[in-house]
Amino acid sequence: MSGKLIIIGFGPGSVKHFTERAKEGIAESDCILGYKTYVDLIEDLITDQEIISTGMSEEVARAQAAVRLAEEGRKVAVISSGDAGVYGMAGLIYEVLAEKGWKAENGVEVEVIPGISAINSCASLLGAPVMHDSCTISLSDHLTPWEIIAKRVEAAAFADFVIALYNPKSGRRTRQIEEAQKILLKYREPNTPVGLVKSAYRERESVVVTTLGEMLEHEIGMLSTVIIGNSSTFIYEGKIITPRGYQRKYSLDTEEQRLKLHERLQKENEPWALHGGKNNETTLSIAEEALNKLNKQVATNFENIFEVAVSPGVANKNFTPQQMMTLAEVVGDNGTIQYSTDHQIHLTIPTSDPDEIIEKLRNSGLSLSPVGDVLTVKACDFCDGEKKDAIPIAEELHKKLGGIDLPKELKLGINGCGMACYGAVKEDIGLVHRQGKFDLFIGAKPVGRTAHAGQIVEEGIEPSKVVKIIEEIINEYKEKGHPGERFFKFFKRVKAVRGYGYKDFTPKMEIAAAPCGD
Repeated sequence: MSGKLIIIGFGPGSVKHFTERAKEGIAESDCILGYKTYVDLIEDLITDQEIISTGMSEEVARAQAAVRLAEEGRKVAVISSGDAGVYGMAGLIYEVLAEKGWKAENGVEVEVIPGISAINSCASLLGAPVMHDSCTISLSDHLTPWEIIAKRVEAAAFADFVIALYNPKSGRRTRQIEEAQKILLKYREPNTPVGLVKSAYRERESVVVTTLGEMLEHEIGMLSTVIIGNSSTFIYEGKIITPRGYQRKYSLDTEEQRLKLHERLQKENEPWALHGGKNNETTLSIAEEALNKLNKQVATNFENIFEVAVSPGVANKNFTPQQMMTLAEVVGDNGTIQYSTDHQIHLTIPTSDPDEIIEKLRNSGLSLSPVGDVLTVKACDFCDGEKKDAIPIAEELHKKLGGIDLPKELKLGINGCGMACYGAVKEDIGLVHRQGKFDLFIGAKPVGRTAHAGQIVEEGIEPSKVVKIIEEIINEYKEKGHPGERFFKFFKRVKAVRGYGYKDFTPKMEIAAAPCGD
């Protein structure tokens, strides 16, 4: 059976604004993937489909899972609010397909179903603010460096575009909207009309009409869209209106028009146009004049962001001075160095040549690992090498499994003795070396108010069998885990992994739900 990817933009959220084709796409699917909030919004349209919902910032895993399911013959609906092609899932799905060498003629079928984007739905609530040239800019710097975003804001402000700001602010990102306002005020008056719309056409809809100078005095969050008018935008009866320019050719206060139909497109009646109302200019001269008027350029020198985790080794926790100097050299002034709880240092480096950086790091004797939703081997220092019997197993596991892609980041903890002082039993999977053999713990919940250690599922495992057992557990999780599903949730859902039965170790207590969903 041939699979299909149905990439659906369902608009602002109200079922009334779903297109008929969006409803049909959901109905014909047998599996629906989406951000939890979006799945809740289409609850009334769900019948017997399998639902795979994930958290924020897990789009890549969602796209990869969707493609994999479609290749297995499933009809997969991937849902986005707004339009799937505007900061939605359509582009990411195609990127994943391109990485896999997908061909339209013989690969899985792909359909993108358009929806109403936020700029349109929010504009309808504000009046008519997007009647002239406009652009959308996301202020989220999770995937795009802030320097590039700032240049785009400045270019749009300079060019007098009506601007719609997506993802303007979140709990962790608070300065971006403030920086954007500063840039805009360099080119626009403080009384420029601004519309703030939150949760358009949803239960908690909020619409505020304000000005550029005062917009930060109002609540702005992740669910807000900010629409900033251009130099001609005005407010009338609480509505934001951007003129299209009709008053230049038409009389708006009378039915009698000063220009007849055949006169309205004559050059002499368009003195504001590029040709300046003159009839004797060639296309080339017009183009040359336009180029001469460009008095400012915005740089577009894009660099890749290279991320990598480094350590002296699995058991070795001691960086040498030379290694620290190498880290400082490759990171430079524009990168970041962050120590992690996995006994690694995470590097974020803007670069156009990551291979050169990799070579320098490896030549200094550092061990490199990818970051993200991968397996990380987190071993103790084996009492500075004194209890070294478990080190070969730790190194083999790191070599075979370290850095492999998984539904969600997974920590494999290894302790060299029964004291387990590095907390292996509190990791997703824990190995404790004891009397020449290993005890295996799985399913720990490492964070949250109901955190608990993993359950011991096997004792006294021979060292020669450890790697194979861990590989089988990891492969089962990789194959059957949902995108963004942590290992302890996976274990709880499937009830058994490699024959090890699940037991509920959650503390039995009355506890209120946490805002973050723990």
